Amino acid sequence: MEKFKQVQEVIASVEADVAKFYDGGNAAAGTRVRKAMQDLKNLAQAIRAEVTEKKNSAK
Repeated sequence: MEKFKQVQEVIASVEADVAKFYDGGNAAAGTRVRKAMQDLKNLAQAIRAEVTEKKNSAK
């Protein structure tokens, strides 16, 4: 559950940069968005592994 909260925090923290990039064309904000998306990908993969492990250990 902790990793899911981290996902929510990353999304909340990158929200302003997404607006700056898409609405304002700020290239530096785009770089920050790409980094945040990579962090989200890694967190999502960790959550998937955790869920699979918990699911399989319950059998």
